[in-house]
Amino acid sequence: MNAEEIRNYALDKDNVTESFPFGDAVVVFKVNGKIFLLLSLIEEQMSINLKCDPDKVIELREEFPDTILPGYHMNKMHWNTVLPELLKKELVIEMIDDSYDLVSKKKRK
Repeated sequence: MNAEEIRNYALDKDNVTESFPFGDAVVVFKVNGKIFLLLSLIEEQMSINLKCDPDKVIELREEFPDTILPGYHMNKMHWNTVLPELLKKELVIEMIDDSYDLVSKKKRK
């Protein structure tokens, strides 16, 4: 998936907001005021950070060691950095959905 596809997919979900709190190169998507997706446009290789169930985090990293990595600048037990252009679209969508579902269950403080 490319950046535009990811952005459109995220914004189609209920109660999602988009912002640029870290400058023009990182798009932050929140649900209920909590981050569920960061889209980095800084690197040569686009990346996204997604929340993940701790039981699934290691499994995904082991299965896709070059494209799913510990979350950059994030809690590595709960977040992965993903190179979406190198993965099947269905897998990226599944990971976005999982992240959204994990975060949307939490109440805004």
